[in-house]
Amino acid sequence: VQVVESGGGSVQAGGSLRLTCTASGSTYTSYCMGWFRHAAGKEREGVARIEADGSAIVEDSVKGRFIVSRDNARNTLTLQMNSLKPEDTAMYLCAYKPCGGTWLSAPNGFWGQGTQVTVSS
Repeated sequence: VQVVESGGGSVQAGGSLRLTCTASGSTYTSYCMGWFRHAAGKEREGVARIEADGSAIVEDSVKGRFIVSRDNARNTLTLQMNSLKPEDTAMYLCAYKPCGGTWLSAPNGFWGQGTQVTVSS
C-alpha cells in the first residue's frame, strides 16, 4: 500500500488549505483513513479520521474549523482546513491503518511521507 499526501503550503492566519491523501494498492475493509500532525517540539497528535461506519471524527483542537471526508471509490481522504491559526503549523501525515480503539496510539498500518502546513500570523 502506498499513501501519498498533497496540498500543503504556506498561508496567513485565517486562511484555508485543502489536503488530499490517496492510498493505492491493496485495500482492507477493516482499515480507516485519517490525518495526524506533528509540530516541532510536540508529540504527534490525531486531527481527524473517518471511522469504519463512515462517521467523521474531528479532534477538539480543530473542531469547527476542519472538515474531513472520504471518497471510498477512490480510497481518497480530504481535509478541508479553514480559519487556520499559527498553532496549526505542522507536518500533516495521512494514515491508512486498522480502525478501532488504538487508532490514535498505535504506529501501525501505512503512512505517507507528510505534507508541511505553515500558518503565519
